[in-house]
Amino acid sequence: MSTIPVMIPWLGEEEAQAAAEAVRSGWVAQGPRVAEFERAFAEYVGAPHAVAVSSCTTALHLALIGAGIGPGDEVVVPSLSFIATANAVAYLGGTPVFADVDPASGNLTAGTVEPVLTDRTKAVIAVDQGGVPVDLDALRVLVEPRGGVVVEDAACAAGALYRDRPAGGTAQIAAYSFHPRKLLTTGEGGMLTCQDGELAARLRRLREHGMSVSAADRHAAGGGASVVETYDEVGYNYRMTDIQAAIGLVQLGKLPAMVARRRELAARYRALLGPLAERMVTDPEHGSGNYQSCWLLLPEGAPDRTEVLARLAEAGVSARRGIMAAHLEAPYKGTARVPLPATELITHRSLILPLYHSLTEEQQDRVIAALREALR
Repeated sequence: MSTIPVMIPWLGEEEAQAAAEAVRSGWVAQGPRVAEFERAFAEYVGAPHAVAVSSCTTALHLALIGAGIGPGDEVVVPSLSFIATANAVAYLGGTPVFADVDPASGNLTAGTVEPVLTDRTKAVIAVDQGGVPVDLDALRVLVEPRGGVVVEDAACAAGALYRDRPAGGTAQIAAYSFHPRKLLTTGEGGMLTCQDGELAARLRRLREHGMSVSAADRHAAGGGASVVETYDEVGYNYRMTDIQAAIGLVQLGKLPAMVARRRELAARYRALLGPLAERMVTDPEHGSGNYQSCWLLLPEGAPDRTEVLARLAEAGVSARRGIMAAHLEAPYKGTARVPLPATELITHRSLILPLYHSLTEEQQDRVIAALREALR
């Protein structure tokens, strides 16, 4: 019996041909396809500017540099997020300050953030957890009058909607992931979007070692001694390749179909799971998710989650533990300033079920039957 994986990227011949064409062109590093992908992605999410980078982690790092974060600054983050969210703050010598989340969405709210704000708070990283859009406007109303910046960690959110607009598109600055566990994938890779043209130009320089003139622009100008770049600040090697961007352009065209299919399958899970789930992730009032992760809370009194995962694996179903809590990991253990009950409940009792574009109803029925058996 074949194993049902937790995720399969929707990749095919069209992506393979696009990548091959980039290889045959002779331009495989950051170049014209990256610029085209940036334009197309910015148009899709409705942001004025997009900057392609090597991962969402590097996007978050650059976003915080753009927000002016430095040593001693505090940045409020959800503990309930992949550890990269907190790490990006630590890279700059800042202090990640953990706030609790809404137990239904897994996202920060104004009510969970306000108790941990201090005079040293310079930013909040608002995560669209599992592809559920955060209520960005409510956080901006809370944070911006105090002089802070809200950075949207939209790593999981490509294709989600916030107040009928693409998630991340209205943020002052947002970061996306194109890892294979996300709907839109380029293998590895990420994107920044922002409202400010000067900031976008600076981020483009920073992703390429701080060079004043990119390699692509030097080539377009004919190269040679007439085009000499300068390095005005410390930069990084955070570039995306044209091969990745070629794949990304194809994937972007598939994104609406991906979201529609995942939402259809998630609705079927919800209808059929019944008492097997105490709670299942769902849409908030202010938007609709893309179901990047289909997580549920195991019912109270269920067997230990590790045992449930082992039983599912024996039945040929690959599930995953729920969303991690960074404040329980070694680098941040003991640093939480307030209790985080919703975070700890979700991280200890949640389970992520298989969900991907090509999942069949027959496979989904196998998952549900296996979960029912595992919970006996």
